[in-house]
Amino acid sequence: MTEVTRRELAAFLRSRRERLSPAAAGLAAHGRRRTPGLRREEVAQLAGVGVTWYTWLEQARRINVSSQVLCAVARALQLEPDERRHLLRLGGFPVADPVADAAGVLTEAHLAMLDKLLPYPVAIQTDRFDLLAYNRTYRYLIDDVEKWPAHERNCALLVFLDPAWRERYLDFDKVAASVVARLRASMVSHAEDPEWTGLVERLRSESPCFERHWQRHDVAFGDRSERGFRNDRVGLLRVNFTGLWLDAARSVRMVSLVPADELTAARLRDLDEAVQAEAAVLARPLAA
Repeated sequence: MTEVTRRELAAFLRSRRERLSPAAAGLAAHGRRRTPGLRREEVAQLAGVGVTWYTWLEQARRINVSSQVLCAVARALQLEPDERRHLLRLGGFPVADPVADAAGVLTEAHLAMLDKLLPYPVAIQTDRFDLLAYNRTYRYLIDDVEKWPAHERNCALLVFLDPAWRERYLDFDKVAASVVARLRASMVSHAEDPEWTGLVERLRSESPCFERHWQRHDVAFGDRSERGFRNDRVGLLRVNFTGLWLDAARSVRMVSLVPADELTAARLRDLDEAVQAEAAVLARPLAA
């Protein structure tokens, strides 16, 4: 583990420990507690590890860590599957396929799919939320994505820094929480990449909402929730997000927004007709 990942792992464990009550962990609550949640010695007891070792782990000290012991800590803290996966990745243990380089992934065949899937909004994006390609209904789904410079067409930036996106989501706080949780989970593999750290530092400094969610240390590896937003041209839209990894590129996915009801399906057809004069698909440079 690097110094960065040790600190992140320590902060993540503290946040999970503080949210778990003694009662939920099956322990009796004795005496006054200065902070909510379990004490370190209680986590150590539940996980079957030494108190000093666990204390050092939360202090980001240089100590040996095994996947078996981290799994025991995960069970003690009652981590969700996404959180357990995140903890193991922080510990340096691979739990997913290697992340492929996003550059040069797009091909004409991929763009043809975006075209053929109209009027469904579809985009190809990286796990950092950079938009590599999208069709015209995705472009105009919330606000014109092309209003932003090409290097800033990133869904995390749009969600937190573009007022139009914040105003038009029906459940903005849930969307914000999901974006931050997925970004934090993906960040483990890029903890010392200046492009990733620069994005997070910018969002933390420019968006109090992002900072609030970032401090919660929540993690997620997908979002299958129904989302709703108001489109200026056609009105209320309700969709379900579907993400598919692009070929072998585990860092790039195709995101399609499937209508949740017949009214939305009809309105997406209307939206596509309203912007039919625009290019069907827009993309960054293709692979050779």
